[in-house]
Amino acid sequence: MEVIRADVVVVGLGAFGSAALWRLAQRGVEVAGVERHGIGHHLGSSHGATRLFRVACQEHPALAPIALKSLELWTQLGEQTGQRLVHQTGCLNVGSLASRPVRGTLAAAAAAGVPVTELSHRELVARQPQYAGLAAGDVAVWDPGAGICYPERNVRAQAAVAQRLGAHIYPHTMVTALTADRDGVTVRTPTVEFRAGQVIVAAGAWLGALVGSLPLAPRRMPLYWFRPRDPDAQQFSLARFPAFIWERPDGVGLWGHGSDEDFGIKIGTEDAGMQPAGAGIDPEEMDRYIHLDRDIGDLAATVARAFPALDPQPQKAIPCLVTDSPDGQFLIGRLAREPRIVVAGGDSGHGFKHAAGLGELLAQIVTGEPTYCATGFADPARYR
Repeated sequence: MEVIRADVVVVGLGAFGSAALWRLAQRGVEVAGVERHGIGHHLGSSHGATRLFRVACQEHPALAPIALKSLELWTQLGEQTGQRLVHQTGCLNVGSLASRPVRGTLAAAAAAGVPVTELSHRELVARQPQYAGLAAGDVAVWDPGAGICYPERNVRAQAAVAQRLGAHIYPHTMVTALTADRDGVTVRTPTVEFRAGQVIVAAGAWLGALVGSLPLAPRRMPLYWFRPRDPDAQQFSLARFPAFIWERPDGVGLWGHGSDEDFGIKIGTEDAGMQPAGAGIDPEEMDRYIHLDRDIGDLAATVARAFPALDPQPQKAIPCLVTDSPDGQFLIGRLAREPRIVVAGGDSGHGFKHAAGLGELLAQIVTGEPTYCATGFADPARYR
């Protein structure tokens, strides 16, 4: 069997892996990337046309520097390639004063020094007449630096620039095993072996199966797009219906944004950011059908109450995979039992906006550079 040698091998070229490949190639590292499907495919976690982009991240105050680094890198890459990789339209974080979107966004903004604007109930109602069923105590926090980004487009741009910088990419190549010894790591596939001093494993829902001993739980998460009842209505354009996260009075969480580039109005349900009941599916066996009853029924009823001017039946839907960690935070760093293996995963549904920034962190970890921000909250060793 052919053996291909590199300084670093990146396993999985979705959001995190393609970013790490790019940032390592930018440094002149001899790096190879291995992807079991095509680049920018729809069978993992990095697809679905758009993702929310936020700077004041309610999930953890330490995330803001990573989002800002992603913004910096994607802005530069977009200018180089003539593409829009981030669209900063702002984001409304809506709920009661005690709700996670409001409380978490304010805490993250204060910790990071990110400017946000608090909106009273009256200001929120006047600004977003599309919203229905707001409680009397519901308010909002406006994050002007937020907006949306584009998963397939960003992944392909990261992989393409990495390749131009000298990275070697092997699509449609399935990794079956990783073996570390005192001299390096062997990455096995059915057709070729890779030998490297270090390996980054960014395999999404397959991360736990490849490296073992990590408390990760893959979860099926459908994505949905809607359209207005009035096809000529402009109130749900992205400019007038920007990104939002809304903890509703009944406890149901919604997120989404208006129509952009003919992608449709995207709305989904918001989880609590930690492993929910029912997590832990086998990604190889994920149900890729959309079911009218259990997938669409409850969401359609919620959309009808929340946004009466929308047709509550989705225009289209596609399943996606989310990989949860017990505390809802990333696992980014070296494995304690095998420091030649660096892992990147456990996004818990809030990962894509951080992809470029995490790619830079992974490159710094692999090359031994000081990291541009603290990463202790994401250290895999916290689960030992």
